[in-house]
Amino acid sequence: MVHSYRQPGTVLTDHRFSVPLDHARPDGERIELYGREVVATGKDPETLPWLLYLEGGPGFGARRFVGRQAWLERALQDYRVLLLDQRGTGRSTPVNRQTLPLRGTPAQQAEHLAHFRADSIVRDAEAIRPGLTGGAPWTVLGQSFGGFCTVRYLSSAPEGLTAALITGGLPSLTATADEVYRAAYPRIERKNAAHYARYPMDAERARRIAAHLAEQPAELPGGHVLTVEAFQSLGILLGGGDGSHQLHYLLEDAFVPTSTGPALSDAFLEGARGLLSFAGHPLYALVHEAIYAQDPAAPTAWAADRVRAEHPRFDARKALTGDEPLLFTGETIHPWHFTTDPALAPLRETADLLAARTGWQPLYDPERLAANEVPVAAAVYHDDMYVDVEDSLRTARAIRGLRTWVTDEFEHDGLRAGGPRVLDRLLALVRDEA
Repeated sequence: MVHSYRQPGTVLTDHRFSVPLDHARPDGERIELYGREVVATGKDPETLPWLLYLEGGPGFGARRFVGRQAWLERALQDYRVLLLDQRGTGRSTPVNRQTLPLRGTPAQQAEHLAHFRADSIVRDAEAIRPGLTGGAPWTVLGQSFGGFCTVRYLSSAPEGLTAALITGGLPSLTATADEVYRAAYPRIERKNAAHYARYPMDAERARRIAAHLAEQPAELPGGHVLTVEAFQSLGILLGGGDGSHQLHYLLEDAFVPTSTGPALSDAFLEGARGLLSFAGHPLYALVHEAIYAQDPAAPTAWAADRVRAEHPRFDARKALTGDEPLLFTGETIHPWHFTTDPALAPLRETADLLAARTGWQPLYDPERLAANEVPVAAAVYHDDMYVDVEDSLRTARAIRGLRTWVTDEFEHDGLRAGGPRVLDRLLALVRDEA
């Protein structure tokens, strides 16, 4: 049954779809996908072309907008929009510590998770498109990991696309997970330097918190353990437009006086828990490195953790014994995540098996991309912490006809911060190209 309902300025319709878990076995197990259609009030949806939105991540369901928030304001002028919860996220057969045990052993769980990369997401999109559009191609808007999926779409099923719009999500076509993280740590270090230049008082605050945690890790509400390394991972904030400010406000309220001396405040611990927990998006931690795996012979093998050892300035304990600033990390997944986070702890063996997995197949087709005929526009953020700008520009040059908008006006979350203006700029670029 299809349900429609209203929000301010919009009409929403729930859609559910059945697709194969493994598209190479169409007669095998099937999973359910969920998508929310959004149309502007007063518009006839049958006269509008479709725009498919693919969220960043991996592991996040499509955003739950209210009315015409953010970029939807611009998109609804021209499109009926499908906000798709990618497989395993949101309402699309969610994958988490509660559901994965239904798959059996950790080895069976890891095998199941191998079907949650960009290749399967694009096959899902192509499976549901004919029933929605009557067979017509649609425009895709991919944010961050959604952009990775869009490049996969251009590589494997360009006939399904009228145009492709990418924000902060042009991946390297060939880089290994090791190479991705070797490029990432210097970017993260630059973001740390910029933060401490803006808020020099935070250098001492961060050292004080880290020294406290080195002596006594804190147990957060819900059982999450705040270790020094977990505290450092709050640097994931530094890749967002207002993230440096959020981090500053969190650090300034870290300690309160108690009868036994200064202690980390409940407010700080609760704030940290909300930022560090993977309970709402466990797939992000489970398959994050797998999205970079393209060599059938090479496992990812906890690439971010191994590469971190090549950058000793990120070693908190060494920093505390000297006068170096404590460096925060960001968007790197480590084995300790699966011991400190209760949402991940039951999945540690599964994560290890996935990290050891071989047989991954290439995600992108450079030859097909070089012959691309789909109008494509991409916003590339000048010092994006999450996606390497040099990789993005190399990929932009490798996709025939792709037009870039390189800007330092926004960070990685420019589609959220810039909303209608960012989308309008990309639409103008693809229309000029078309």
